[in-house]
Amino acid sequence: MGFIRQQEEKLAIRLLTWRYQKMNITVPAMTELKLQASKLVDDAHKIARERGRNVISIMKDLVEDFKRK
Repeated sequence: MGFIRQQEEKLAIRLLTWRYQKMNITVPAMTELKLQASKLVDDAHKIARERGRNVISIMKDLVEDFKRK
């Protein structure tokens, strides 16, 4: 895994943790957060390729959508 991918996943973990805390939901274990973050980054890259948008902004949007479900 490359350096940038690692940084994106770390950011995704922070975004997910923040969102869980904001919604007063128990934050899952780190292993679960890492899985969610990896999926989030994969989805963001897929959307970025399709739409030509910024991966970071897409990750933020995905976290919002992820928590609404």
